[in-house]
Amino acid sequence: MTSCLRLKKSNCKNCYKCIRHCPVKSIRFSAEQAHIIDDECILCGQCFVVCPQDAKQIVDETEKVKVLIGSGEPVIASLAPSFIANYDGVGIESMREALKKLGFHDVEETAIGATMVKREYDRMLRDENRDIVISSCCHSINLLIRKYFPEQLPYLADVVSPMVAHCIDIKRRIPNAKTVFIGPCVAKKDEADQHSDVVDAALTFEELTSWLKEEQIELKKEVITDDKGLARFFPTPGGILKTMAQDAPGFTYMALDGIDACLAALDDIAQGKIHKCFIEMSTCSGSCIGGPVMEKYRRSPVADYMAVANFAGKNDFDVDQPDVSTMKQYYSPIDRSERVPSNYEIVEILRQMGKFKPSDELNCGSCGYNTCRDKAVAIYQGKADISMCLPFLKEKAESFSDAIVKNSPNALVVVNDTLEVQQLNNAALKLLNIRFASDVLGDQVVRILDPKAFLDVKRSRRGVYNKRTYLAEYDRYVDQTIVPAEDGRMIICIMHDVTAEEEARQRKEEISHQTVEVADEVINRQMLIVQEIASLLGETTAETKIALSKLKESIIDE
Repeated sequence: MTSCLRLKKSNCKNCYKCIRHCPVKSIRFSAEQAHIIDDECILCGQCFVVCPQDAKQIVDETEKVKVLIGSGEPVIASLAPSFIANYDGVGIESMREALKKLGFHDVEETAIGATMVKREYDRMLRDENRDIVISSCCHSINLLIRKYFPEQLPYLADVVSPMVAHCIDIKRRIPNAKTVFIGPCVAKKDEADQHSDVVDAALTFEELTSWLKEEQIELKKEVITDDKGLARFFPTPGGILKTMAQDAPGFTYMALDGIDACLAALDDIAQGKIHKCFIEMSTCSGSCIGGPVMEKYRRSPVADYMAVANFAGKNDFDVDQPDVSTMKQYYSPIDRSERVPSNYEIVEILRQMGKFKPSDELNCGSCGYNTCRDKAVAIYQGKADISMCLPFLKEKAESFSDAIVKNSPNALVVVNDTLEVQQLNNAALKLLNIRFASDVLGDQVVRILDPKAFLDVKRSRRGVYNKRTYLAEYDRYVDQTIVPAEDGRMIICIMHDVTAEEEARQRKEEISHQTVEVADEVINRQMLIVQEIASLLGETTAETKIALSKLKESIIDE
């Protein structure tokens, strides 16, 4: 199967929304990127619809069609009947006029092929000995049965789709014609590739709209109706049944749209609960007018149905019904080659996910899988990773952060924006002499700490870092850091106990002060001694001087 959906790797944000909406879980995650598994995909387009980052892209075949037109061969567009819902107020004549400006030779309605298909359904139910018949118009349903319900293949109508029937008819009527299908479906691109001998290319309405815009071609608002075209109902819920005779004896006719209803019906068929029934199936909710391209860009179920109903005629198109062999399509199973783990291997993977007993299996679906065991199987098959389990990651992160917080030597107090205590660690309990955290959790922080610093941080939205603070009621010194959390709803206080350091500093200061006092006292005493010595020396010198003077005078007198 060719890949009609591609991934823009840079856009994938690992949100798992695509896997949550994928009905068959055909998406693999590797290197933080989503990858579509072509062998398992049914091309329903839901991943394209729901991706919030537009990481899924439908392969654009506009250039391929331009090459076909440039070849000189007549290129005929087969326009899906849902066009009337996609292009509001624009009828087939207006579409033909616009597409001819693009270079198309002509435009016809796929509803012509739908008329042939519904007639073959009526013939099959009336003339053949059938039990259950499932319509084959929806390529995604065909892929679903071929890949996931191969035992139901005998019930899938062995009839070509309206697209293929119409393109066969075009090539029969117009020699050397090239055919291009235009509609709201992703899967039709794959079906066109599988029938490349009759369908040369397939465009979505989105591609056509972009092309018209590029060429500055405007669609004329005009709808011309007549009594033909009952098969235009095909893209609506129950639209196939509306066109059928529904006259096969003993048969019940029903229509199912939406993948969940179709899966449930296939399960019922497998269990033997359904018999003598014709089932119209479509993977899209709302059938083709709810197709992925229409759903993503303009989902209006009621208005779209009304547009189709008002455009559809009461009678069939005039067609030359092909012979039965031309309408035949044989569907074979498609092997997905999935490895199936044993129960022991599943249990081991569950253990790695932190799920040791059934009560640990939350089955929350956040990873995209319905149950934890489904997720374990996907891990075994290489589609998923253990890290996709949100509760596991949350528990792991909380366990890691709690280990850090609980074992931190620094006291940690967390308060909310109303200054109510939300969390304390063991160091905080010890520092603040609190026996149990529950004693203060939910109370105002004023009960354990001065709220002024918290209020200042709340008002200013600026943190205070390593401020030396004395907690008088605890006779403790701390280096206090108070910062607001990013969302502004929490304030975190971290306190490093520096009481021993502060006491050592104070003792050092006291010793220094005492040393200075002792030095001053010694100096003062020394000064007194010096002064006394000087005084004594002064008196002795004076007496000596007097004695010598007297001696001198005596000598002179003599």
